[in-house]
Amino acid sequence: MTAFAVISLIVNSTAAHTTKVKPSQIIRNCETGNRTTCVVHGDTIWLDGHKIRIADIDTPDVRRPKCASELSLGIKATGRLMELINDGPFELQAWSGREKDRYGRNLRVLVRDGRRLGDILVSEGFARTWSGTREPWC
Repeated sequence: MTAFAVISLIVNSTAAHTTKVKPSQIIRNCETGNRTTCVVHGDTIWLDGHKIRIADIDTPDVRRPKCASELSLGIKATGRLMELINDGPFELQAWSGREKDRYGRNLRVLVRDGRRLGDILVSEGFARTWSGTREPWC
């Protein structure tokens, strides 16, 4: 597995802007305390001190799941996202139309070699394509 992290990540960008994320260290699950570069859950990450919401998908919640099956799938989605982002360099692409969500997270799409990492999570059953509204997982 190739390990990497963010070097000079610029999150504030225009819709046409792409930010490259380059190798340097393994990105792990967020733990309590300092959240600089880590995975919160299947659709939220911290990169270089910026909280990123993966804009094109929705994954089950692990912080406040509504049922045991949501928690179980959410844990799997989180682990799979960590594997995907640690597989090598990727790009952050701005989300068309909105810079941030209602929680202040930067909306971005993660892309490697022309393929959205969110699409991989969807195809493997760990996520849904974002429809503009949350749908229940239970």
